[in-house]
Order: sequence, then structure tokens, then C-alpha cells
Amino acid sequence: MNAQPFIVATAGHVDHGKSALVKALTGTDPDRLPEEKARGITIDLGFAHLELPSAAHRASATLHLGIVDVPGHEDFVKNMVAGVGSVDLALFVVAADDGWMPQTEEHLQILTSRGVGRAVVALTKIDLAENEALVQAQLRDKLADSPFAQAPIVPTSVVSGRGLEELKVTLAQVLSDTPPPRDIGKPRLPVDRVFTLRGIGTVVTGTLTGGGLRRGQAVVIHPSGKTARIRTLQNHNRDVEVCGPGMRTALNLPDVEDSASAAGVQRGDVITLPETGAPSPAMDVLLEKSARLTGGKTGGARPLRDGSLVRIHVGSANVPARVFFLETGQLCAGGSALAELRFKFPVFAFASDRFIVRDWSEQATLAGGIILDPDACSKRFRTEAQRQLLDRRASSPKDAAAFVQTLLARDGAVPRPGLLLKSRFSANEISEIASHLAAEGKAVVAGGMIADAAWWAALRQTASAAIDADHRAHSERAGLPLNGLRTMIEARMSAPELFNALVADLCQNGFAQEGVAIRRTTHRPALPPHLQAAGAKVRAALAARPLEPPSRKELAPDAPTQQALRFLLQTGEAIELGDGVVLTSDDFDRATERVKEFLRQHGPATASELRQALGTSRRIVIPLLERLDKDGVTRREADRRSLRK
Repeated sequence: MNAQPFIVATAGHVDHGKSALVKALTGTDPDRLPEEKARGITIDLGFAHLELPSAAHRASATLHLGIVDVPGHEDFVKNMVAGVGSVDLALFVVAADDGWMPQTEEHLQILTSRGVGRAVVALTKIDLAENEALVQAQLRDKLADSPFAQAPIVPTSVVSGRGLEELKVTLAQVLSDTPPPRDIGKPRLPVDRVFTLRGIGTVVTGTLTGGGLRRGQAVVIHPSGKTARIRTLQNHNRDVEVCGPGMRTALNLPDVEDSASAAGVQRGDVITLPETGAPSPAMDVLLEKSARLTGGKTGGARPLRDGSLVRIHVGSANVPARVFFLETGQLCAGGSALAELRFKFPVFAFASDRFIVRDWSEQATLAGGIILDPDACSKRFRTEAQRQLLDRRASSPKDAAAFVQTLLARDGAVPRPGLLLKSRFSANEISEIASHLAAEGKAVVAGGMIADAAWWAALRQTASAAIDADHRAHSERAGLPLNGLRTMIEARMSAPELFNALVADLCQNGFAQEGVAIRRTTHRPALPPHLQAAGAKVRAALAARPLEPPSRKELAPDAPTQQALRFLLQTGEAIELGDGVVLTSDDFDRATERVKEFLRQHGPATASELRQALGTSRRIVIPLLERLDKDGVTRREADRRSLRK
């Protein structure tokens, strides 16, 4: 049977019957805490499971609904927000006898800011309504100008059972047209509950998004960075080998402690894979304040001011932060603004994640937003490059190509394996976009890097000009030292590995690496004009007595001839054998061949015999033979030398 997982979260004012409705639908009482039983209200998150046949024309398809029951009381909205981070559909609950209430509106704002776009409205306690048609009309009016304006409204009563089956059918119809949760290969489990079982250890629960987790897999807990291994997984109290996106998931992590330990795990943490990145102390975002926030007693209508200390709800986390606007000094109802959030401690989140802003005292929801840059830098926040990145991403928050292009435009080049690692785009999506940009000539793939084409061309031109300038200024050198080139351009490189990619690119386009230097392939080292006379003098001295040259001191008695001799040695035109003996490379090669020929004809020979064969002195033959020994041409045994095989 084809099982399709979805997450449904309740929403609505306190005492409007959310928990009673969940119990009537599923048979599970989501109120699990003794205090909840005593007070008759939901304080923390509750969970239940419901299976429904799909309403779509697909045989044997079953919808597996994980239902998250959230608190409605104003004192526990912070717990409500933790439960609606990964929701496919909102089960909006409004009591027919009470109608629209303050927390009803605040929950609507929270769901809208979280990006929840689908809802079914349960009009509960319908048996207490004096005028059912009027109540429905008033409710439809309140839903106007919201994502749920066209949401189906189902009158229900848990006392008489009216509407419960219709509500199930309606849920199935809406969810059957809902795309299944995406698997992008980047699993994240925002922890919403932690407990310890005797003999088992720590258990965490949450709604899995972005990918799958399997038994035995190594995971990391953010923001602490502590690592663990999954011993077992459960989905709705059933042991499973793998959990996929959209599933309520329980993980047994025996090698971590619970929230009583600073090194343990607690609500708000994120369980993910080690390769998905690290938490960040700041994020650049788009903030939006609903036009509906124009009144009320909670304070949500007041402007959000620059520098405000607030609480950011992202995933299941509740994190203190300060808000700094890019341009405006405050955000009023109906407005939006680019801003930077600077957290009290690092937060793990992705680009395109949505979040809620509440005031410091947790009395009012102030705004919602979407993350545009999950690894923000305060020094870069007000730069023109960052402004352009944020403007384009804000206008296209779901466009993977826009995210890739803006990153390349800002940074020039980035390592390809880590491109948009902390985003809701899959590796395949990102790779396809990179390849498409390269095919269009808008990007360049160089080694493990991908770069903006115009930026890369400018960097390559800068490097080419530096190499050419070095050839003109130091024609005697083999090329520009690589360290020198790195120093010239390192301020423009966003990653150290970019330099090696640049050198490889240059070497494919008219340049060549010579040891620790780089040159144009057409460059041939030559003595500068002021040393050419000295060079001619040294060459003449070496040519006059090929195998009995003057000593190095005699060969280069002054600064010009010393510089000329160094050039000959660096370019390989001459070879220094040691003890001040210098031969031209050609003379060295001829001497080597004569030694080899003599040994082939006469067998092992002494240095004296080889000296006579060469017609030179002991001053020359000893360093020559030692060099041949070192080069593996000859082998010395006692006082005789023979050819190596």
C-alpha cells in the first residue's frame, strides 16, 4: 500500500475544542501532562496519528497524518509556534459559540508567516450556535485576505458526532491535492520533545524534513555540534528502519544526555547529518508585518524598531536576537524590510526557512520572515553586493537559479561541493543550474570551484597582466613565482583552493608552470641588456676551456658577471658540479658520454684513468664523477667506477 505522510497542526483560541476534536478523530487524547488534565487546557504540544484513504484517483493510497495539537492559551503561544514548523495543512478550529478571538487571529498570523498555505476550518461546538449560517458568514469574513480565504469550513460537534466523518473526508480531499514532502537529501529533525527511558536512554521526537534518516546512522546535534548514532527509529510508536520527510519521527540517541545536561539535547535543537553545514550567529532576512496587525491588546500592532531585542522562532527553536534593519528605522503593519538577525547563540537554519518574530516578553507576535542568507556577516551586511543579493532573493525566494547567481555575483567564486549547502535546494538542482550557467557562458567551472564568468575573466586578466609584467621586468627569470602571484590576488579570492584552480586554468590557456613559477609558454628567459656583455664574457670563458674551465671565482669576479652566471645556472645553460667547478650543460653532457663510452669499452676504471681519458685535471674529474654517482650513471666500488645497469 502506498503510504503518504503529512503533518497536520491544530490552531485556534483556547477552549475552542482543539484537543477534544483530535481525540474524537483519532481516539488519542493529545493532552498528556497531569497539569493539562487538571486545568483542562493544552499547555504543551500533543501528538496523535490518523490514517485516511486518499481521495485522489490512486488505488490503495493511504494518507498517514501526524497531528500536532498546539496550545491555544495566550500564555503558551511560544509552545504553539514550536509545533507548526513543518506543517502541510492547518486544522483551524473556531468555536461556534465564541467566534473569532484574539488567539485565533494570532494563530492565523503565525501560520501565514510560517508559510502554511492549506487549511481546513473546523467550526466546533456547532450545537451551541444560535444562527449557524450567520456564524459561518462571519467566519468566512475573518478569513478574507488570508491564505485560507477559500478553505473549506466543516461544522462539527464532538458531543453529537456531527461533521466528524465529513471532516475526515475534507482533510483527505485537501491533502490528496497536496504535493508530498520533498526529499532533497538534507534531513533535519527539529526537536520538539526530549525524554529519557530506563535502559534505552535519550529519545527525541520531531517532524523530519528534507530527507531521510536510518537506523545506525551517524548524526550531529546543532547548535552544540555533539555527535551521536541512531540506535532505533520509530514512527507513530512503530519501529522502522528508515524515516522519510514528512514523518513524525522518534530517535533513540543513547550516547547523549537529556536537556538537564549542557552537552545534551533539548527542544529547539536540530538533528541532521554532519555534512549539512554548521550553525550561524547571524542571518540576513526579509521581515514582513501583516496589514491585519492594526489593533488588539497584545501589542502586535506596534512597530518593530531597529535594534529591538526579540525572540525568533525558527524550526522548534526559540532564540533571543536583535533586529537590525538595512534601511528603515522600523517596520509597521503592512510593510516589509530587509534586516539582519544577530542571535544570542548560533542557530542552524537554511535559506528559505520561515520564522516568527515575537516580543521579548512573549506576549505578542510582531512579524514573520524568510531567511535569505543563513551565513550572514555583520561587516558585509550594508555592502552594495549584499544588498543586491538580498533584493533578488527576496523577490524570488523559491528560485534556485537566483540563489546561485546572487552568491556568485557577491563572492566571485565558491567551492562547488558546498554551493548552497544550507538551502532547501537539492544537490541535483544546484548542479543542473551550475551546468546550465556554464553552458550559457555565465559561469565557469574551474577544478572544484564555480565562478561568475565575468569575475573569473577579470581575475584571469589580472593574473596574466602580472605574469607579463614580471617577464618585462625580469626577463632573466623563468617566470613569476607562484607565491608572488598568490600575494597579488589573494584579497580577491573567496577560498584558498581558488588559486590552484586559477593556475590550472592559466596552464590550459597559454601559460605553463615551471617548478614554483609560472610563465607564458612563449617566454624564454634572457639576460637583460645591462648584463648581456657580462654574460658573453662568462660564456666565452667556459667555451675556451670546455673541460678545464676557470674556477667560479675567476669566472665571475664582479657583480655583473656573478649575476650573469646565476642566470646561466638558473636556466640550465650551465651546471655547477661543486667545489667552484662550472661547466656548460653541453660540455657536461659530452663529458658524461665519454665516461660512459670508456667504461663500456674498458670496464671499471679509476678516477685517474677517467681523468686521462677526458684530458682534464683531478679538480674537474672528481666533482664530475661524484655528480654522475649521484645521478645514477655510475657506481663507485672502492677506488673504481662502473656503469649502473
